[in-house]
Amino acid sequence: MTPAELAAVQAHLRRLLGNDKISLSTPKRKNASVELFVGDEFVGTVHRDAEDGEVSYSVQIVVLAEDLSQLN
Repeated sequence: MTPAELAAVQAHLRRLLGNDKISLSTPKRKNASVELFVGDEFVGTVHRDAEDGEVSYSVQIVVLAEDLSQLN
């Protein structure tokens, strides 16, 4: 993703989810996934897909079982 795409997706996710602590991190390796953070915590990845002239972005969020136990 280009820096402009990263900024646009980050701004959209912040508005959509109502959280200004959401940030996207540029991958260090070429063609690696963009990392999604809330504050300092890694929560998932963002992938760009360009098919048939259409561009979309998918978000994959990781939820660890050990994090669920903190809710009890």
